[in-house]
Amino acid sequence: MEKVHTTHADIVNRLKRADGHMRKIILMIEEGRSCVEVAQQLHAVEKAIIQAKKTFIHDHIDYCLYGSVEQKRDSLDLVNEFKAISKYL
Repeated sequence: MEKVHTTHADIVNRLKRADGHMRKIILMIEEGRSCVEVAQQLHAVEKAIIQAKKTFIHDHIDYCLYGSVEQKRDSLDLVNEFKAISKYL
């Protein structure tokens, strides 16, 4: 069974936007912009990355782990994989 990760394109787009914002933040710091403005932008990037990470992990659970359950993969392997990925939530 082929694993179709329907959210990966969205995650890549989010991370590209975050990358662009990070580059802008570096310029803001180099230009001496206000600390409040920089902190606000850092907060926005942090939130975007956290959301991308959550979406990525949930996608893994939905498509990889759930698919493995359907394929009757060893329960202990699945539990260990879930534990490994969930520590990043």
